[in-house]
Amino acid sequence: MNNPLLSDFKTPYGVPPFDKIKEQHFIPATLEAIKIHEQEIQAITNNTEEPDFENTILALEKSGALLTRVRNVFSNINSSLTNDEIQRIAKELAPLVSAHKDAIKLNEGLFKRVKSVYLKRDELELDSESMRLLEETYSSFVRSGADLNNVNKEILKEINKKLSVLTLQFGQNVLADVNEFKLVIDDRKDLAGLPESKIKAAEITAQENGLEGKWVFTVQKPSLIPFITYAENRDLREKLFKAYINPGNNNNQNDNKEIIKEITHLRAERADLLGYESHADYILSRNMAKNPDTVYEFLHKIWRPSLKRASEEKAELQQMILDEGNSFELMPWDWWYYSNK
Repeated sequence: MNNPLLSDFKTPYGVPPFDKIKEQHFIPATLEAIKIHEQEIQAITNNTEEPDFENTILALEKSGALLTRVRNVFSNINSSLTNDEIQRIAKELAPLVSAHKDAIKLNEGLFKRVKSVYLKRDELELDSESMRLLEETYSSFVRSGADLNNVNKEILKEINKKLSVLTLQFGQNVLADVNEFKLVIDDRKDLAGLPESKIKAAEITAQENGLEGKWVFTVQKPSLIPFITYAENRDLREKLFKAYINPGNNNNQNDNKEIIKEITHLRAERADLLGYESHADYILSRNMAKNPDTVYEFLHKIWRPSLKRASEEKAELQQMILDEGNSFELMPWDWWYYSNK
């Protein structure tokens, strides 16, 4: 009862009381919220009344409100104010939340009720919003494996559990590389071209990192973009740009190449298990494009004229390089610099 995540937020506009929420509150709050959600699901599943929109679909939609609130607070903190402990908690919670979601979507009794309402949807005289909710609810169960046999359900649970951890680790590795990289400059002449305000910001960043008398640039956009736009030192522009495009791809403890292989394999296995040709088909089946071919059709409508225009710009920028008496070929880390010129 002392956990602020489990109490009503008595704050202006009902925002989370971040001053009272501590790291140690998240795991017990999540476990309690899962427990309450399980009870809500059990009540819907065990309802002896004939399944209808209100006692099944609407009740299901309203269930899990506490868990959603707890997860939203944690997600925001993990995204904007993360640290080692928050990331450890995220790893601990990921498989638990994944298992909880599977327990709902693969609940035979619950799906039977949902399907019963769905099959008589034309008789219910629902408004458009309610019909949409019914169709989306039924579709989400089917897409989550509700129609699978018990053996394949267990396989799917294991796949989802692994993916929940791997995708989380992927993001944490990218974040670690982004946070760890620092372009340290100790010679002021290497700052040539940069506005004084950006130089001052880099000086403050250096001080925050215990590097008095130096300047530090990072791959965070407010630091990155001014540097590759204004800095005359081409080698340093290249170094910063490559760090920006390669997080999780540096053959260090944060490398994601093996994780990508495993994620790709598991996604393909899940798609096949659910009857889709590929992961792309699985994802797109509920989106506007519906299939990969349509996505490529959309992309090519943009890509072909964009590539033509980019080629024209490339030629213009390359000519600027030659006019300056240089002979190097225009590269990505030159683009912003010469476009600005």
